[in-house]
Amino acid sequence: MSQKNELGKGLKALLSNINKEDKKSKPEQSTPEEPIVSSVALIPLQQIIANPDQPRNTFEKESLDELALSIKTYGLIQPITIRSFGTNQYQIISGERRFRAAQLEGLKEIPAYIRSANDLEVLQMALVENIQREDLSPIEIAISYQRLMEECNLTQEQLSDRVGKKRSTISNYTRLLKLPPEVQNSLKAKTLSMGHARVIAGVEDLLLQTQLYKEIQTKELSVRESEKIAQSYIKSKGRRSITPKSDPNIMIKSIEDRIAGILGTKVVINRKSTGEGQIIIKFNNDKAFNDIIDRIEE
Repeated sequence: MSQKNELGKGLKALLSNINKEDKKSKPEQSTPEEPIVSSVALIPLQQIIANPDQPRNTFEKESLDELALSIKTYGLIQPITIRSFGTNQYQIISGERRFRAAQLEGLKEIPAYIRSANDLEVLQMALVENIQREDLSPIEIAISYQRLMEECNLTQEQLSDRVGKKRSTISNYTRLLKLPPEVQNSLKAKTLSMGHARVIAGVEDLLLQTQLYKEIQTKELSVRESEKIAQSYIKSKGRRSITPKSDPNIMIKSIEDRIAGILGTKVVINRKSTGEGQIIIKFNNDKAFNDIIDRIEE
């Protein structure tokens, strides 16, 4: 199928599924696609407030500290999304965790997409069109997919229907947003290929991901060579993880992090000395639940 036909399929499916209420409230601007999709403004943090209806209202301090350190080192790669909420005031639509981490880091401003209150239909159309552009980096495509799911309340399956892409393709792109910041920056600058990035994402352990990335860059490895090294990383990590001297709590935390990275949500493992236990997968709403099921089925 040609790129033109794929675009037509995506837009056709999109237009046939737009909610009637959104149609009634569509803004009258003629072509607001660019501001909605790609225009990022620097907004003072003091002008931004959280959304009280946000399903997620608890954030782990350790996780926020890690993100704050990442922002300090690499900057904020993925802007938050906000909407106007009075004079010189904005409310968060998505990205509250990034917003809080920026506060911890002491930033005065944060990059943000600014949306109008009733632009859902236009946003969906603009993002679908944006994804089809040939000059986008893998990270820019991943962010567009993520915005469609988060802001338009779509599951991976629904998004697959709208953009005419396989669900596995969408999953491969969104996984890129979980890679270490320096890897994401390299993808954004197009100094790392999508094939290499998929190999790195398959390793899962963040430290090993960074190590593999550096080895790929310094040795100019092919994708096939990278895959062989990735397999050796995975095997050696497996051998180390079962040594008797390993701290069980550290092992459990590592496993929790790996599962959480795959499912995109917090995971808690409760394990007794007898070997009995349970794995708790947390979610805040139906959309999050459906996303978890999608990832498990993959």
